[in-house]
Amino acid sequence: MKRCIVGIRRPEDQSHSAAGPGQPSVWFPSMATMAAVLSEDNRALLRVIRDQRPKSLTALAALTGRRVPNLSRSLRMMEGYGLVRLKRDAHGVEPEALATSFKILID
Repeated sequence: MKRCIVGIRRPEDQSHSAAGPGQPSVWFPSMATMAAVLSEDNRALLRVIRDQRPKSLTALAALTGRRVPNLSRSLRMMEGYGLVRLKRDAHGVEPEALATSFKILID
């Protein structure tokens, strides 16, 4: 699992759009959004997914003590930022953590 470099950029500010080594691969619109997405609970959730590799949201709920609807909301939000992948098939949804370590660049 690679380290994810994150940055903060207002949606209307495209001056930091260059991609490449050492540049953020995930952009947040504000510090508050970044703090909410990368909260201690969400980072712990990513670590459980990485370490336990649950095959469904029900299995993840059993591991974390959280309810499936709550997990689903959190995971969809993190999927939108590219931090998790939700593999959907006929049997349900399998979460995959794409990042559990973060380097934060603040201008």
